[in-house]
Amino acid sequence: MNVALLNPAFWPEVRRGSERFARELADGLLGAGHRPRLITSHPGRTTRAVEAGLPITRHRRPPQERLRRRLYEPWLTHLPLSYLDLVRGGDDVAHALYPTDGAVAARWSARTGNPSVLSYMGLPHRASLANRRGRLRLTLDAVRGCDAVVALSQTAAAHFDRWLGVRARVISPGVDLETFAPDPAAMALEPTIVCASDAREPRKRVGLLVDAFARVRRERPEARLILSAPAAFTGPGIEVRDLDDTAALVAANREAWVAALPSWGEAFGLVLLEAMACGTPVVGADREAIPEVVDSAAVGRLFAGNEPQALAAALLEALELARDPHTAAACRARAEQFPWSQTTEGYLALYEELLG
Repeated sequence: MNVALLNPAFWPEVRRGSERFARELADGLLGAGHRPRLITSHPGRTTRAVEAGLPITRHRRPPQERLRRRLYEPWLTHLPLSYLDLVRGGDDVAHALYPTDGAVAARWSARTGNPSVLSYMGLPHRASLANRRGRLRLTLDAVRGCDAVVALSQTAAAHFDRWLGVRARVISPGVDLETFAPDPAAMALEPTIVCASDAREPRKRVGLLVDAFARVRRERPEARLILSAPAAFTGPGIEVRDLDDTAALVAANREAWVAALPSWGEAFGLVLLEAMACGTPVVGADREAIPEVVDSAAVGRLFAGNEPQALAAALLEALELARDPHTAAACRARAEQFPWSQTTEGYLALYEELLG
């Protein structure tokens, strides 16, 4: 099966988001004997290469700064070249990982009669759909024109139903269970909390975590907090590392007693599963899709609201949970319910259904 994956940008060093999703899905398809290729863009001239078995075309992306300044939907200028590539490609399926590329895939389907899929990496809701010029129209073109829309969680699927009137299928992302694996000997002697979220993104609420951590240190003065670089937060016990590096993130998850994700608006919460795969309990907000991941008190704690004392209380409870000898096994077992092979199988079944 020839599958064209479309994403606005792709750099191998990016560990999360649609770029990493594209790489993981492509690897799964390659391993199953299929022929994926990736159509993407970058600021330079068009290039074609095969990277770790995956053919990648990076089309020239004309400057988009003027569009951004005028608050247009980003990732528009590469679309004509991506569409032309699709038309010439002879693919069986077009699979877009961003709504603007989804609109291109939908147009390709209308022209060729071949199926297209849109995987939506976030939560569609009123604020996100209306904060850029043209975003709502392009998103509607994508979700109405593609043959299938895939959400990352039941929560995300409910958002599609509510805000766009579209029924989305749920195929959850998977965890690399070989890379993210326990190492009990690596656990720090001091109570350690890790947060892999981007501190520059307001909805990740890393500032709330820092305030809560200050309260944690009142009861556990030796506690440490590891944040992902770049982060402007400083203070007693706070350390900043490059957690976009996979090896560094694995090491931090193994070292930590607890992994925290205080953000709102999460469509899934993969970083929590990656921590659990290392045997580390987690703390997350009791909203959006996080409760679907943190599904029992055996693997972590949830907190409500926007006050640091609520988050601090959950962190202190999770630190105690980390001392329970049964916790690491429970966390690992939860993560093992989301192998990447299952994600690949879900998409292959969807492709075959649409082609059939």
